Amino acid sequence: MNRKISMWKRIIHSNIGSAALNMLVAYLVWMLSRVAFFAENCSTFAPYMSWSLFKSGLHGALVFDTSALLYVNSLYLVLMLLPFHLKERSGFHKALKWLFVVTNAVAVAMNLMDSVYFQFTGRRSTVSVFSEFANEGNITSIILTEFLNHWYLVLAFIALIFILWRCYTKPRLEVYRFGFQYYISQFIALLVMIPLAIIGIRGSVTAGTRPITISNANEYVNRPVEASVVLNTPFSMIRSIGKKPFVTPDYMTTEQMEATYSPIHRHPVVDGLSHPGKNVIILIVESMGKEYVGSLNPELDEGRYSGYMPFIDSIVAKSLTFKYSYANGRISMDAMPSILSGLPMMVEPFFLTPASLNDVDGISSMLARQGYSTAFFHGGHNISMGFSAYAHSIGYQQYYGLDEYCKSTKYGGMDDWDGKWAIWDEPFLQFTLDNINGLKQPFLSTVFTASSHHPFNVPEQYSDSLKDEGGQPIHKCVRYTDLALRRFFERASKEPWYQNTIFVLVADHTNQASHDVYKTDLGLYSIPIIFFAPDGSIAPAMRDDAIAQQTDITPTLLHLLGYNKPYLAFGDDLLSGDSSQTWAFNYNAGIYQFVKGDLLLQFDGTKATALYRFKTDPLLKQNLVGTLPEQQSMEAQLKAIIQQYMSRMNENRLLPDR
Repeated sequence: MNRKISMWKRIIHSNIGSAALNMLVAYLVWMLSRVAFFAENCSTFAPYMSWSLFKSGLHGALVFDTSALLYVNSLYLVLMLLPFHLKERSGFHKALKWLFVVTNAVAVAMNLMDSVYFQFTGRRSTVSVFSEFANEGNITSIILTEFLNHWYLVLAFIALIFILWRCYTKPRLEVYRFGFQYYISQFIALLVMIPLAIIGIRGSVTAGTRPITISNANEYVNRPVEASVVLNTPFSMIRSIGKKPFVTPDYMTTEQMEATYSPIHRHPVVDGLSHPGKNVIILIVESMGKEYVGSLNPELDEGRYSGYMPFIDSIVAKSLTFKYSYANGRISMDAMPSILSGLPMMVEPFFLTPASLNDVDGISSMLARQGYSTAFFHGGHNISMGFSAYAHSIGYQQYYGLDEYCKSTKYGGMDDWDGKWAIWDEPFLQFTLDNINGLKQPFLSTVFTASSHHPFNVPEQYSDSLKDEGGQPIHKCVRYTDLALRRFFERASKEPWYQNTIFVLVADHTNQASHDVYKTDLGLYSIPIIFFAPDGSIAPAMRDDAIAQQTDITPTLLHLLGYNKPYLAFGDDLLSGDSSQTWAFNYNAGIYQFVKGDLLLQFDGTKATALYRFKTDPLLKQNLVGTLPEQQSMEAQLKAIIQQYMSRMNENRLLPDR
């Protein structure tokens, strides 16, 4: 009996046993960080949770945690099991403890930080996040602010690191009998660990299968957004390092692809709706989710819902809008290519891929060739988010950012800075008007607002009059932006160019949601798309016969302006053609979403995973995949869109003559 206990202790306190126990502790800590991720985003996940989903998600979480844990702890495990007895010293194992705790602490920190950032992206962060914020000089301030705002996550981090440190098991060197037995046991353990680690990293024991990727998380959940609970951030980061974002699939031959779908608009429509020479102002409003506009939600709260943007309501009454309208991405970087060039986000933000160096057109360059003056306005740092670089690449002749604002003696310079991102909307929109007035007509001006953004502050003079409403901090911010837009239009309406101008108001993406319909896979992309002409040349209407998306804005404007040359855009002219053929596209966590007619198709790159009648099933509860004849044609068109996009990105064919 004493011999058995002695043997058991020898195993437990050996390098092999200690490494195994420490990996179990790491599993526990990583899983607890996932619990924190779920809790922080409970409103997104909890309403759809079921026992079967919990079991499936837990299985998937263990698969992805195993893979990431082995990546993160590979050096620790190799050093622990290296069959070299001279390393068995107290100092060496103290260093190994620090290695284990620090590497896992970094991984846990990534998971906890992403529990906050997920609220703005709807997915786990990939390595592109470093490029996304590379030019943001205020990122340290933002992170420190979030530490204060989410102090409980900081405490959770400290508690988890304490568990890693306190529960760490160090080998007891006195149990070793250095000699033949030591070398054999260590060598065998290392040999066994290598294939097991390969299997764990790959996520499968089956020979011939590919290593698991981010998209495989969808196998364990019902909705793409839920894949983020199954995944962990270290895995998403590691598996996206050095990955080519655009891989051209071979769904069909080139001839079949062109016959099924082409993004080239070869014969733009010019008709009685076209008014060459009109000015255009595109207002890209930060985080203006469709939920915030009361007039676009007559069915909410039994008809009592008024929203938070009364001025936008007044514009909607005089504009062409769409009941079903969607963003093509979830972050600000996705909006500019979608709105201004007809290029939706697919896999990664266009700005952050090598394809951003391709030859690319935009409404600005097309109109500049027609004699338009063009200018882009954004109140952030001039290099912020890559906006300036992209604006210049698509032909904007002038860019007005923080630098230009601070040179104006008419305004308060950095005193008007919101402290995090940009100049407050109200003064910056007035600055924008000053400079629009100096443009030669016809002109195209694009304005990207910034104030309705995390950390959801408003100028001090409005802190008493604008309060949190409806349970979401962003509501006071959109009220402030609504006020700033009201004053912009009040002044603009007195300018001589106003009656000859087309205004487009569109959000870059959605943000915090209160109603369940805006928390679904489709609701997360629901934004307003508003066309307003003060002279009445665009008939006011709320259309429910078409699907609208950000990539439709350039084709629709080109129709209104009488542009008659070929161009490329992954979108439709919403004023011509068959409205039943309009569609919308977006991408999240390896799932492509395709909206057409009354159907939402979800596709994982290989097969359809879900199909919903979203108009009559807005909460997306009844998956009809494999039961409707329309699925086949939708799937074929989506495949052609994906193949066109990928091939054109990889082959630098983003212009109609290439």
